[in-house]
Amino acid sequence: MGKKNVEDYLTEGIYGSKQTKRAERKQFLGTIRERIVIALTKGQVMTDKGLKKLDEAMKSNNDAKLLINGHVSSKFLKEEKALAKKYNIAYTVITNNDADTDIGAVLTYDYAIDKEDIFVQNTEEKDEPEEPASFFSKVKRWFT
Repeated sequence: MGKKNVEDYLTEGIYGSKQTKRAERKQFLGTIRERIVIALTKGQVMTDKGLKKLDEAMKSNNDAKLLINGHVSSKFLKEEKALAKKYNIAYTVITNNDADTDIGAVLTYDYAIDKEDIFVQNTEEKDEPEEPASFFSKVKRWFT
């Protein structure tokens, strides 16, 4: 790479330093996918559905750090912050008004780990769908 000229300095001063994978950084609260151990959506953070998986991930990744979406109300983040404190993991609340993301929290490293599956799947048990009522049962209900 050659020397920077005046135009490079001006561009960097106006727009900031160049970043790789800007779209990924906007989506994953300032980090990139290859560094992530586990990612929770805003819904999972607010309902505490991914808390057990986050606890397991924090237990085995003590050197990681937790990035929390600042657009999620702090009343929903108590358990995540308590877990970070329990395992002595640093956390940062990221508020980026330029990025609209569904990610609520990310446990990440400063270097690549390339974990295959980073998202927590919702494992809520679904009720079995009711069989549609037949025409005769509807008529019978109407007369009773």
